[in-house]
Amino acid sequence: MVSEPVPVSRPTDAAGIAGVSLASHLKGTLVLGLPLVGAQLAQMAINVTDTALIGRLGPEPLAAAVLATQTFFLVWMFGAGFAQAVMPVAASAAGRGDVRGIRRSVRMGLWVVLLYGALVMVPLWHTEALLLGLGQEPRVAALAGDFMRILQWSMVPALVLVTLRSYLGVLGRANIVLVITVFGALLNGVLDVAFIFGRFGAPALGMAGAAYASVGTNIAMALAAVLYTLKAPGLRVHELYVRFWRPDGSAFAEILRLGWPISTTIIAEVGLFAAASVLMGWFGTVPLAAHGIALQLASIAFMVPLGLSSAGTIRVGRAFGARDWTGVGRAGSAALILSLGAALVGAILFWAIPRTLISLYLDPDAPDAAAVLAIGVPLLFVAAAFQFVDGLQVVASSLLRGLKDTRIPMLIAVFSYWVIGMPVAYILAFPLGLEGPGVWIGLAAGLLVSAALMTWRFHARARLGLTPA
Repeated sequence: MVSEPVPVSRPTDAAGIAGVSLASHLKGTLVLGLPLVGAQLAQMAINVTDTALIGRLGPEPLAAAVLATQTFFLVWMFGAGFAQAVMPVAASAAGRGDVRGIRRSVRMGLWVVLLYGALVMVPLWHTEALLLGLGQEPRVAALAGDFMRILQWSMVPALVLVTLRSYLGVLGRANIVLVITVFGALLNGVLDVAFIFGRFGAPALGMAGAAYASVGTNIAMALAAVLYTLKAPGLRVHELYVRFWRPDGSAFAEILRLGWPISTTIIAEVGLFAAASVLMGWFGTVPLAAHGIALQLASIAFMVPLGLSSAGTIRVGRAFGARDWTGVGRAGSAALILSLGAALVGAILFWAIPRTLISLYLDPDAPDAAAVLAIGVPLLFVAAAFQFVDGLQVVASSLLRGLKDTRIPMLIAVFSYWVIGMPVAYILAFPLGLEGPGVWIGLAAGLLVSAALMTWRFHARARLGLTPA
C-alpha cells in the first residue's frame, strides 16, 4: 500500500529550501556544516587521546593497540558506508515532505548496521590469528588480539551512532551531533585516565583500560543519540522505534544498494593512505615518522571539507527530493566553493609555517628531531597542494551521493587511487628516486584524477541522466 507523503518540517537555516539564492545556500551550508566539522574534529580527538595515553605504556602496547585499532577502523569504516547511505535517502524523503520515507530509511539503516555489526564479531574475535598470518610479531599480535576482544563490543554502538548522526543531520540538528561527540571526547578522556592508569578509584588495567573506555564511550554516545531521537520534540512524528522489528524490504534493499559502493569508495581511499605508509616505511623509521606527522596534520585539515561534504549530501539530497534542479546546482556549488576556501586556509598554513606545525609533534632534544623535521617539511609542502584536490574529491563524491549516485563514483575512486595514485607514487619514489615526496606526489595525482572526474560528473548530471535538467 502506498501512502501519501506527510509534510515534514524544513529548518530554514540548515536544510536546503527550494529556489533560494547561491548566497543563501552558502550560508545554509555553513550553518549545517560547521557543527559537523566540529563533530569530526571531536571524533579525531578521541582517537588522538587513546593513542597518546597508550603510548605512555611503552612501544609494545602502543604497537599492539595501533594494529588493533586500525583493524577495527577498517571494518568500522566499511559498515559506516551503509550508515552514510541513510543520509541521501532520508534527505530526498525530507525534500518531498515524506515522513514515512524518512522513517523507513533510518529504520532499515539501523537494521543493516546491526546485522553487519553482528556478522563482523566473529572475524574480529580472531584478530590475533589474522595478524599472525600477516607476519606480525607473536607477542604484539597476542596483545592486539586481547585488546580487540574488548574493543569489538563498541562496533554496534559506533555504527548506530553514525546512522543516527545521518538522520539528525538531515533534519538540520547538527548541533546535537556536535554536542554528543564533544561529550564523547570528554568522557573518553576521563575513562582513559581512570582505567589505563587507575585514577579516580578505578583499577589500573593498562591498554585493556583504553579498550573498556572506548566501549563505554561509544555505548554512552549511542544511548544519548537514541534517547534524543526518541524524546526530542519534533522527532516523535517519525516514530523510528515503533514496531522496529517490522521489516521493509524495499528500503532495506535501497540502503544496501547505495551503501556498499560508499563503503568500497571509503576503503579505497583509506587503503591508498595505508599503502603509502607502507611505502614510506621502506625508507626507514625517520621518514615514516615524518610521514605520520604530515599525514595527521593533513587529516586535521581534511576534517573541514569532510564536514562540509556531509552538509552537501544533505542539501543536494533535499533539493533532489523536492525536484528543485536549480537548487541541486546551487547547493552543490556552495559546498564546492566553501571546500576550496577551507583548502586555501589549510594550504597557506602548511606553506607558511611548516616547521612550526611539525615541531608540535617533536621533542627538540630527541636525537632524530632535526632529521624528521627536514624530511617532514617537503611532505607538508606537497600536502598543501593536495588540500585542494582532496577537498574537492570528497565534496564532489558526497554531492553525487545526494543524487543517489554511488556506483560510478566508486569505480572512479578505485581507478583514481589504485590505477593512477599508487603506481605514480611507487614510480616516483623508487625508480625515479624522489623517495618520500614522490609518494606524496603520487597521492596527490590520485586525488586530482578523482576530484576532476567526480566534479565533472556532478556538473554533467543532466547530460548523464542523473537529473532531468
